Amino acid sequence: MPDIHESIANCLATTGWYAGESIFAAELCDRLVRRARLLADTHELRSARVGRNVGVQANAQLRGDDTRWLAQAPVDASERDAVASVTGLQTYLNEALFLGAHEVELHFARYAPGAFYRTHRDRFRDDDARLVSLVFYLNDHWPDDAGGELVLYADDDSGTVVARVQPRAGTMVCFLSDRFPHEVLPATRERVSLTGWLRRSEVAVHRISP
Repeated sequence: MPDIHESIANCLATTGWYAGESIFAAELCDRLVRRARLLADTHELRSARVGRNVGVQANAQLRGDDTRWLAQAPVDASERDAVASVTGLQTYLNEALFLGAHEVELHFARYAPGAFYRTHRDRFRDDDARLVSLVFYLNDHWPDDAGGELVLYADDDSGTVVARVQPRAGTMVCFLSDRFPHEVLPATRERVSLTGWLRRSEVAVHRISP
């Protein structure tokens, strides 16, 4: 795991993004996808919303995934293991990059066939709490022609594609939250991931805000 942590830190420091081997073992990916499908079967996933505070709303023209947030201290073992693994990455990046992340925020995201998420940014204009965006793919045996790629764009309004990543189990993506517009393309089959951010705490944000 230290080698993967080091690779992630090096990529964030140089290009601002990483796509490659996941910090989640195959066994954990399998448990997490089964957990996500159980949540779907028991109607615990909800239509994702966009915006923040009083502006939060569902917008099917922008995004079509269903989500469920993880608690800070999850009861489910697979969720606990995922939080512990991401917390370990956070600790490493804080030490290696002086990141200043204090919180881990994660949610399951399930895209039904044909669902998408239009180009957007992860950091709100009036809130710089999100530091690093994270996506952990949980889909086994994902064919090349199934779609569902995550597309990262250059931060210059040119539309230049920086990366296009297939959502296969064992792959993760992370990138600086303030740098890269990105979108999720429609897929021909169910697409499941665990997604989230390394964040400053709200207290820390308030302390450094003018």
